[in-house]
Amino acid sequence: MNQNINKGEDSSVTVLSFDTSTASLAAAIVRDGVLLDSIVSFTERNHSVRILSEIKELLSRNGLQGKDIDVVAAGQGPGSYTGVRIAVTAAKTLAWAWNKPLLGVSSLEALAFGAWKSLQSADENIDFDTETWIIPLMDARRGQVYTSRYSAGHSDKWDTIDKDGIRLIADWSERIEKEATMDSQVSSIWFVGEIAPHKVAIEQAEQSGIRLRTLTCDMDPGAVGQLAELRFRRGERDDVHSFVPNYTQLAEAEAKLLAASRGE
Repeated sequence: MNQNINKGEDSSVTVLSFDTSTASLAAAIVRDGVLLDSIVSFTERNHSVRILSEIKELLSRNGLQGKDIDVVAAGQGPGSYTGVRIAVTAAKTLAWAWNKPLLGVSSLEALAFGAWKSLQSADENIDFDTETWIIPLMDARRGQVYTSRYSAGHSDKWDTIDKDGIRLIADWSERIEKEATMDSQVSSIWFVGEIAPHKVAIEQAEQSGIRLRTLTCDMDPGAVGQLAELRFRRGERDDVHSFVPNYTQLAEAEAKLLAASRGE
């Protein structure tokens, strides 16, 4: 997926986006791929109370109203069960009330995309002629994580390798490490997001000299809007009435493995 906005489009696109899948409530206004303004609030237990007031404040201080928004976008999950529902419900409500297109974005992809932008800005010795794997993590407890995998490289490269899923972090880290050793195009691997509970498992997966790097980070408030705008410019839309959270289920093989580890 190309992360550059197609400037050949006739009109400007303004996206109101937000995500409540993690401990942070991240909301942003993105216009033509550029973050105009954002709000990040770490009030996990109050997402449902704060989300509409935070959005109202964001629009007000930028002189915008619902009629000025072209797209409403939300992180669709996975993540906190209650949190994901809050963002999805707010997005459906606003899109319906304002009669605007609605687009959902994987919260894991937004986490990964925001981390990739941060790594680029930090100049982490990234070789843009090869691949960098970005592995977003959200803690799912008991050694499990919500995760996926993306391949990034030069400025317009952003591809999905593995879709959203719940995986055992120890097995997942080992798989990533082994597959990287067999792919000569992979120069670096970054596990990003909620790292602390899983740092030991990631470190133990290092076997062949390929370093599994980590970056602790929160949701980038602009990432959901930027990814949603890409979908919008490709002509994609989500149906307001059938739009639901992506809670993500444990893969059958991993569920059996987890049950076996518990002696079930």
